[in-house]
Amino acid sequence: MQGKHGRTSRVCPEPENMKKLVVLSGAGMSAESGLRTFRDMGGLWEEYDVYEVASPAGWAKDRALVLKFYNERRKQLLESSPNRGHLGLAELEKDFEVRIITQNIDDLHERAGSTSVLHLHGELRKSRSMVDPDLIYDIEGWELNEGELCEKGSQLRPHVVWFGEPVTAFEEAAGIVSRADILVIIGTSMNVYPAAGLIDYAPAGIPIYVIDPNEVFIPGYPRLHVIRKKAGEGIADLINELQKLEQ
Repeated sequence: MQGKHGRTSRVCPEPENMKKLVVLSGAGMSAESGLRTFRDMGGLWEEYDVYEVASPAGWAKDRALVLKFYNERRKQLLESSPNRGHLGLAELEKDFEVRIITQNIDDLHERAGSTSVLHLHGELRKSRSMVDPDLIYDIEGWELNEGELCEKGSQLRPHVVWFGEPVTAFEEAAGIVSRADILVIIGTSMNVYPAAGLIDYAPAGIPIYVIDPNEVFIPGYPRLHVIRKKAGEGIADLINELQKLEQ
């Protein structure tokens, strides 16, 4: 494993004269790729107590269980592929400066070809040191096991934000949203904070699109452009809407 220091998002040079299109994506973005969500009916919380596998207390109590949980998620991810929604967002980079802020810990946006992805809640295919949070490593394959240590001799843990831990990427994400010309929200109910608060950083009057098959209500934003479809089909509709906007 090779160490990766600092932030883990990939950022490409800013294209000139392109509108800034910022995407906030959640679990519904990856559902069509077969990744099970935590909160949907039949989701992962049916099998695991959230605080047993996604909290510092759970890690301290049963490290093996936590590692097993994330190993299972990582194996599932490696068997999955980006869906047409992910691919559609990558295609939009031809016409827009696209910045993706995702609540998801998978790497499907990157594998689809998106070049600027900020992970609010960490990355499943990375680990980090328990004594130095700046020591971040790629995980080869799908397993992270007990006894795998950072260069300072500390056990490696999943590079994921657990319940009760701060979302350190929030300030960077808020800055990205504050410079948006267009905001797109996909596959998230915008009910979980702090991520839900990012919409409040959007400049007044910019177009805001919401893609979700379920009814989404965001207090204070009555004039949203809602596309009630799953990510793949919804992004195809979004592309058509954006073409009209540019005419």
